Amino acid sequence: MNIEPALKALAAALHGEGPAVELSAGPDGDPVVTPVPTPGFEDAVVVVRTSGSTGTPKATVLTVDALAASSMATAFALKGEGQWLLALPLQYVAGVQVLIRSLFAGTRPWAMDLSGGFTAEAFTAAALELTDKIRFTSLVPAQLQRLLADPSADTLAVLRRFNGILLGGAPASAELLESARDAGLRVVTTYGAAESCGGCVYDGYPLEGVSLRLADDGRIHLGGSTLAAGYLGAPRQTAEAFVEEDGSRWYRTNDLGTLDADGRLTVLGRADDVIITGGVKVSAAHVQAELEKSDGVTAAFVAGVESAKWGQAVAAYVAVARTASGPDGAARDGAAWAEEWHRTLGLLAPKTVLPAGELIMLPNGKPDRLAMIERLNALHQGK
Repeated sequence: MNIEPALKALAAALHGEGPAVELSAGPDGDPVVTPVPTPGFEDAVVVVRTSGSTGTPKATVLTVDALAASSMATAFALKGEGQWLLALPLQYVAGVQVLIRSLFAGTRPWAMDLSGGFTAEAFTAAALELTDKIRFTSLVPAQLQRLLADPSADTLAVLRRFNGILLGGAPASAELLESARDAGLRVVTTYGAAESCGGCVYDGYPLEGVSLRLADDGRIHLGGSTLAAGYLGAPRQTAEAFVEEDGSRWYRTNDLGTLDADGRLTVLGRADDVIITGGVKVSAAHVQAELEKSDGVTAAFVAGVESAKWGQAVAAYVAVARTASGPDGAARDGAAWAEEWHRTLGLLAPKTVLPAGELIMLPNGKPDRLAMIERLNALHQGK
C-alpha cells in the first residue's frame, strides 16, 4: 500500500499549508486523498466518516488541536513514541490515527498489504519490515483472533515485539484478552469514536486531557481536548451529539457503561440494545456474552427483530467453529442452538439463531449490525 500521498496531504493540513482531506480506499487498495472544503470549521485537518454500523455515516471534522492532544496523550499512555504498523483501512479513524501519530512523532509508518484482505502472512511480512526498537500497531478483535489462531511461530514472534497493541473498534472477549496476555502480548484495550479522535479510554481509564462521565441513564459522555469540531454540513446532528454544560463540551455517545470505585469504565453495550420482548427488557450485550461462553461459538451478535407475538423477539447471528457439533456428531443448525440456549437461558434465549462461519463485518472490523439484523429479520419472518 502506497501511503506516501496520504502522509504528505495530512502533513500539509497539519501545518496549515494544505486543505483538509478525506481518505478512502481506491480499487487497487491504495488510499485516495480527496481535498474537502470545511466551511465553518477552523484548523480542520481530516474528515473521517463514522462507521455507519447503525445508519448513514456522518462526516466528522478533526482539527489540529484535537489530533495533537490525542497523539500526545497516546504517547504518554504508551510511555513513548515509536514506529507504527498500519493494519487497518485508512478511511476510518483508527487507520488515520496511525499516520497522524507517526507525523507528530517524526517516525516512519509501515503499511501492510490489505489488497488480499487481512491475513496473518501479510501482517507478519509487514511487521518484519519495521526497523525501530519501539513499535506499535492498532488492531480490531477479529484481526487479533486470526493472528493468534495462526500456527506459524513467526506470527507470534512479531506480535511479541510490539511495545503496544491497541485493540478497539469492537468489544474484545475476556477469552481473547486472556489468550493474548498468556501469549506474552502487550495489549491495550481502547474505547472511543471518530468523534473523540478514536480511542481515548485505555484499559478503562481516560487518557490525559480526556474527561469521562455517565449521564443519569447510564450513557457514556466523553469530553476534553480530543473532541471533534462537529459534523460537516450537519448542524442539527452536531448540536444533538455535542453539548456544552458549565463551560465544558461533551460528546454524548450511544453506549451505556458503569464506573467502578476507581473510576474504571466498563462498556455495557449500546443504549439501543435493550430488547423488549413480551414486556420483558433484555440486554442484547448480556445475551451475547452468555452465547459466547458456549463451546463452539467464537463470536455472537444479538438484536431484536419484529415479532407479531412478542413485539420484538431476541435473535442471534453466531459465528460457529467448524468443529462445533451436537451430541450425535452432526453440525448444529439454528434450531438446535436455539433449543440448547432455551434450556440454559430461558426467556433470555434467542428464538431465532443464524449460524455462520463468521460475523458480517464492516471494512473497519466492526460488526455490520444492519446487514445481520436484515438477515435475522428475514429468517424470523420466514418461520
